[in-house]
Amino acid sequence: MARFSRLEVYGALHATKFVPLFYNEDPETCKEVFRACYRGGVRVIEYTNRGDFAHEIFAELSRFVKKELPDLVFGAGTIMDAPTAALYIQMGADFIVAPVIKSDVALLCNRRKIAWMPGASTMTEISSAEELGAEVVKLFPANILGPDFIKALKGPMPWTSILVTGGVEPTRENLTKWFKAGAACVGMGSSLFPKELIRNKDWDQLEDTARSALEIIQSIK
Repeated sequence: MARFSRLEVYGALHATKFVPLFYNEDPETCKEVFRACYRGGVRVIEYTNRGDFAHEIFAELSRFVKKELPDLVFGAGTIMDAPTAALYIQMGADFIVAPVIKSDVALLCNRRKIAWMPGASTMTEISSAEELGAEVVKLFPANILGPDFIKALKGPMPWTSILVTGGVEPTRENLTKWFKAGAACVGMGSSLFPKELIRNKDWDQLEDTARSALEIIQSIK
């Protein structure tokens, strides 16, 4: 069962404007990553459903977060269908993120009052997602669409809240272009968690990078 209501999830998203996206098949590595991000000020994390038995790892991490990082909002990403969404919700997901719009996932999340953030790449898809109850829509792939797409979107649809995923880097130049274009928040994966950093277990560097990204974002808004 989710520890946070969907209103609390959206509140955390709009407050920090930053969501790390992470997957690793080793639960202990994930715990160290989460601790480092948390020390850096992160309060929302998405664990991506990518590898075999990812749901089992998520279950262990969900218990870990509840015990050691109780104010961290913890959700699941790359959720393609309602059965998978139900599985992760049962394991404590506070929110569900998807690369595509699926009405069965929307209905399930709405029924359970779970925050649902689907991916979209056109204005029609974004509007359809909002009709299905999405408060925040994930722009994907944002690195292909670019900041100018958000600027164009916000003209006729100023009420839309966009989570940018893809092409986001923890630098002032990169973050500024997304937020100045009108992004509500950003998701960051490989640029925040380079393979070398994870391989070297450089958790202090990860903490510093996360803290720096948050400071930059706060200064922009």
